Amino acid sequence: MKKFLIFTIAGIVLIVALMTVIGYMNRKQAKSFSPEGESLFQKGDLTIRVFYNRPFKKGRDIFGALVPYDKVWRTGANEATTFETNKDLQIEGKTLKAGKYSLWTIPGQESWTIIFNSEYGQWGINSKGEANRDPARDVLTVNVLAVWQDQEFEQFTISFEKAGEDAEMVLIWDKTLVAVPFSY
Repeated sequence: MKKFLIFTIAGIVLIVALMTVIGYMNRKQAKSFSPEGESLFQKGDLTIRVFYNRPFKKGRDIFGALVPYDKVWRTGANEATTFETNKDLQIEGKTLKAGKYSLWTIPGQESWTIIFNSEYGQWGINSKGEANRDPARDVLTVNVLAVWQDQEFEQFTISFEKAGEDAEMVLIWDKTLVAVPFSY
């Protein structure tokens, strides 16, 4: 009886260990298809960091297909994109307090909704394939124009562009460019 109990416990420990390793390997493999990226904006004592995963187009139709219009998107791949600022920002006339947020978007054909949410660090989608965002924790939502470009961009990219005393966070993928202006 004692041997049976020892073997049972050892078996359970082995199964849990294997499941942990398999889960880790699955996430690591997913990230190899959409590598991690970081964008940094610094001016004076302001620092903004965006950490995200960068999927590739790979011949696919992106907006309106892979990324549906009018549905919340994790703004990249894998984990939800993280946006962190050490100073308050003004975005479309609204204040985003200094802090760390998840960044979500709702792509549309002509405009996008940009959402800053106080919960961060979560996987981008839940088990149902839906955005893993709690709307009750949204702290700032703004609408910006989406611009169609002639040039096609293979890999999803978030960058920053200075515009005089202000700046823009630029999201670009496929032939779509979205600029989110902010001041500091």
